[in-house]
Amino acid sequence: MGRLSRNIYSLVCLLSYVACSYSAWGADSAPGADVTKLLQLARQQNPEFAATRLEADAAAERIASAAALPDPVLRTELRDFTNQSGNPSVYYRVMQTLPWPGKRGLQQEVAEAESKQAQGRSALSWAELAARIKINFAQYYVLVRSEKLTQEIFDLVTRLEHIAQARYATGLAPQQDVIRAQMEQTELRRDLVMLNTDQHHAMTRLNTLLQREPYAPLAEPQHLRPLPAADKLTLAALEERLRIHNPQLFTLNAQLATAEKSRALTLKNRYPDITVGLAPTQIRGKITEWELMFELNIPLQQQSRRSREREADTLLAAARSRKEAAANQLLGDLVENVLALDAAQRLVTLNANSLQPQAEASLQAALAGYQNGKVDFATLLDAQRQILKAKLDVLNAQAEAQTRLAEIEKLVGEEL
Repeated sequence: MGRLSRNIYSLVCLLSYVACSYSAWGADSAPGADVTKLLQLARQQNPEFAATRLEADAAAERIASAAALPDPVLRTELRDFTNQSGNPSVYYRVMQTLPWPGKRGLQQEVAEAESKQAQGRSALSWAELAARIKINFAQYYVLVRSEKLTQEIFDLVTRLEHIAQARYATGLAPQQDVIRAQMEQTELRRDLVMLNTDQHHAMTRLNTLLQREPYAPLAEPQHLRPLPAADKLTLAALEERLRIHNPQLFTLNAQLATAEKSRALTLKNRYPDITVGLAPTQIRGKITEWELMFELNIPLQQQSRRSREREADTLLAAARSRKEAAANQLLGDLVENVLALDAAQRLVTLNANSLQPQAEASLQAALAGYQNGKVDFATLLDAQRQILKAKLDVLNAQAEAQTRLAEIEKLVGEEL
């Protein structure tokens, strides 16, 4: 019985070890350490982006068929099938419709422009998806780092409470100092709970974008993306890249091309389509005669044709206006995001190089002053709050810079 118990205990230990090892391996192998892996997974797994790619592929398949001739028509008739004349015959006719010269080429150009529209919509879908992932990753990074900073400040306040208790025990400080330290710890515990909740919300949003289970594990983010060099962030360079690579402008250009080609095709409808046919006649198993047929439709419905031409002109004008409005809006958004990115970078530098060291120096001075009885405990708590605020301000400014960078990359349609 003792040996059986030892064997069961050994088995339980082995299974626990395997489970722990598997969990650790799963956490290490989970995505989330950097945004590059997340973007790769989204390109492979996001169903919305996959749908736009499939639609683009489908639109590309329509190009070849757009210029194809209509299917020929075979007609057959059995004449005098009651054999009243004694000479029943079979009549065959093969007919092929030939569009007016130039129509097929315009139909293919319209299909090509529509295919480019689908490609542009797919590129726009990816640009928006990538921007959302980058922004959510930056928020996830800030929340994880904020939780660690808050925990550090909590540990600092715990040490301050011990100092206050020691001074209170010797009669050098009032009991109120100890109570204030404990209240500060309670506030920080509440902040930690909120940060932990927000962190899980950020993980859920990222998993949703990656088509993963909402509670699937994500690795702890290690670093943010480096910001581009200053020469890549000039308005002139970015404006040029926007006009060339922006997926929305690409789509609108394709829509404009579609409207132009559709208008030209509508004007071609002023001319008739031609149908030619060949008709042999068979009597008693022998072809006895041949007929050649020529047919064309007469475009006499002038009112409906002119209405379609006016419609095409109006759609073309609308496509031009839409493109101009979008280009103006996109340039305005670009300027706004570039200026905001520059401001965020300056705030990061100011907080990291000036405000944060000043807050740390203030805390050290307040701590020394409190131990010497020259500074009250409220001043000491205020100094630790300033340190936390300074460090959080750096993180928030970094997140703002990453958000603006993601928006700029969405506008220019490519990574910087």
